[in-house]
Amino acid sequence: MDILIIMGIGIFIGLKFFPDKYKKKNEKMQMVCTILIIFSMGVMLGRRENFLQEITSLGLTSFLYFFIPTLFSILIVYLLTRLFMKNKSKEKEG
Repeated sequence: MDILIIMGIGIFIGLKFFPDKYKKKNEKMQMVCTILIIFSMGVMLGRRENFLQEITSLGLTSFLYFFIPTLFSILIVYLLTRLFMKNKSKEKEG
């Protein structure tokens, strides 16, 4: 929750008080900070001793978290589309 509050304050300050002439400098600073965060996350992950074993198990878990909801979403949309499209076509015919 603290992160959302800080982000909200930053958005408010950016909208109300940040001059447009600093927009380009702000974009460059955001890019540098993003690259720095990604780099430091990579360093922290690379320092873990069992990283390769963890990433294989995380990969399987992540795949299942992606695949199962996607499969059920497709199935539900397909079934509902068939159900409601049949009703629509019958209404047009009748």
